[in-house]
Amino acid sequence: MNIALIILLVFGFFILLSSFFTVKQQTAVVVERFGKFLSIRQSGLHLKIPMIDRIAGRVNLKIQQLDVIIETKTKDNVFVKLKVSVQFMVIKETVYDAFYKLEYPHDQITSYVFDVVRAEVPKLKLDDVFERKDDIAIAVKRELNEAMTTYGYTIINTLVTDIDPDIQVKNAMNRINAADREKTVAEFEAEASRIRIVAKAEAEAESKRLQGQGIANQRREIAKGLVESVDVLNRVGINSQEASALIVVTQHYDTLQAIGADANSNLILLPNSPQAGSDMLNNMIASFSASNQVGELMKRRGEKGTPRREKNIEISEIPEAPETEE
Repeated sequence: MNIALIILLVFGFFILLSSFFTVKQQTAVVVERFGKFLSIRQSGLHLKIPMIDRIAGRVNLKIQQLDVIIETKTKDNVFVKLKVSVQFMVIKETVYDAFYKLEYPHDQITSYVFDVVRAEVPKLKLDDVFERKDDIAIAVKRELNEAMTTYGYTIINTLVTDIDPDIQVKNAMNRINAADREKTVAEFEAEASRIRIVAKAEAEAESKRLQGQGIANQRREIAKGLVESVDVLNRVGINSQEASALIVVTQHYDTLQAIGADANSNLILLPNSPQAGSDMLNNMIASFSASNQVGELMKRRGEKGTPRREKNIEISEIPEAPETEE
């Protein structure tokens, strides 16, 4: 009698324990009675009738993610793989529809993603797929929301997380990118070379300009020195012709001295005899005299009214240059 009572008490204790159950946070439990829907229990401690009521299933109310990989073709006939991540959840107020109307939600979502992506991507070229991936994600979310709301699901977000074209196409795109960067580098190098050439030309032009100014100033100072030298010689009784001869000879020998001072010079001055200075002076004096006489003759003819374009000077009218004694 005592053993039967103990067994009965133990059996009753287990039945009592089976009457209580707990539901976790962000979870819903569907309770059935004799196979018919009874109620939906939310998080907390609950009671059911043993042997009569049973837990038909638990529904996760958290946000879930499903990654779908689709292979499709673009408008320019490039095969590409897209990875679409779908974030969804069961609506708390429609747990009944989510549990009883749809048995395999992941398969349903995958089918809709395939359908939308294979309808949108063939309209775009490969470059446009990369640029408009957000538009593809929005289209997937719109279609999924319209379809899955009926079954008690809501689509939180859809993301195109990866676009992977064929390996040969990827290599070609990398070569195009590399070639474009090399072209940019060549343009910058050409521009830098042009700037260097222009800067060098401007520097050379400025150097020649300054060099010309230096030469002009040098010659101006030489001329002033020659004038002063002639004035000094005139004061001691040496006429202008003798002074010019003395200056030319002096300059001649100064030049020879400067040439001889450089052991590596390849310059040869012809003629370089002592007579060369005198000959040079005589030629200069004869040229100056002839030029003055031509100018006087042209001036006289111009005063008589002869047009400038009809002025012809006969060789015989030009007097010969006076010979100078050596």
